Amino acid sequence: MITNQTLDITQEVVQKDGHIVSDMGGEKVMLSIENGKYYNLGSVGGIIWDLIQEPMKVEHLIDKLIEQYDVERSVCEGHVLSFLEHMVKEGLIHNKETGDVR
Repeated sequence: MITNQTLDITQEVVQKDGHIVSDMGGEKVMLSIENGKYYNLGSVGGIIWDLIQEPMKVEHLIDKLIEQYDVERSVCEGHVLSFLEHMVKEGLIHNKETGDVR
């Protein structure tokens, strides 16, 4: 069941199992076996996907992206939280803090 919970930077997220992922032209694309949908994660989304193979706090994820890209922390935080919340709603990742664990 989908809830209206929002992530914050102190929470951990991790990939869910059951996806076929491929690199296509510098962007990561994915097929969810569970829901049959295709997703284009893009280049930065693909980096995020790779970083959360193991549980990672959102704030550490943001730190890693800031190291790689010339972006203000507040801007990066907003985009990352929005992206991750969408992924949680789509059932692609777990929010470890809500008890939604493997």
